[in-house]
Amino acid sequence: MKTHVRAFYDHLEADRVTAAVLENEQIEAMARDMEAGIRRRPHQTATNQVDRDWMQVKSANETAAENWLALAKYFVLKKQYEQARGTYQRVLTTYNGAAYQTYTDRARIGLQDLDMILSPSKSPS
Repeated sequence: MKTHVRAFYDHLEADRVTAAVLENEQIEAMARDMEAGIRRRPHQTATNQVDRDWMQVKSANETAAENWLALAKYFVLKKQYEQARGTYQRVLTTYNGAAYQTYTDRARIGLQDLDMILSPSKSPS
């Protein structure tokens, strides 16, 4: 996963957005694959290994959510506001549930900030 994270940020720094998106999608795919593997195991009794595996799934999902938020911020800095909006929306639709509340809260705040940036300034009366 570290390789994908490093590649994500390297691509973003080089303005290779599509490549960054593909790296982050790889992180999400890893999380889905790990989760599917855990669910397929017979006799899911609580063990340290199962707990560690679920922690890896959660970590991969959190990393991907963090990366999407970084991408949205990148778009804002580049004044690509519609792409930023879409990226924040992706966080809201993909990462629901209490475990990801921090990320969805940040996405909502990002959307509010975009609305503030894009709303016409009101002249004082």
